[in-house]
Amino acid sequence: MARLPDYAERVLDVAELIPPGRVMTYGDVAEWLGEGGPRQVGRAMALYGGAVPWWRVVRSDGVLLPGHELSALDHYREEGTPLREAARSAEGHVPRLDMKRARWDGADAGEDEGAHI
Repeated sequence: MARLPDYAERVLDVAELIPPGRVMTYGDVAEWLGEGGPRQVGRAMALYGGAVPWWRVVRSDGVLLPGHELSALDHYREEGTPLREAARSAEGHVPRLDMKRARWDGADAGEDEGAHI
């Protein structure tokens, strides 16, 4: 198997640190790494994120990943991730993430791992 690009590997490492029931935005991950931006993180997740908890790296507006809404929703419900019910006018009535309650800042991530990635 080919080795992952270094940046993608670091993005996936951060995704694995996010606790069940919590999320980080693409921009949060880029900020955590001190490199790249939301688009670069999104690309790394799209290409290589299938083996990590991809549903924990999300859009900043709380909208579920298009095309993966139902799969992500199953994970969120299983993990107890805070959700906001969809407006009746919302297409498909799919809930959004409650970003104020679900967002994780990584503050306690280094306790077991020893340091920031």
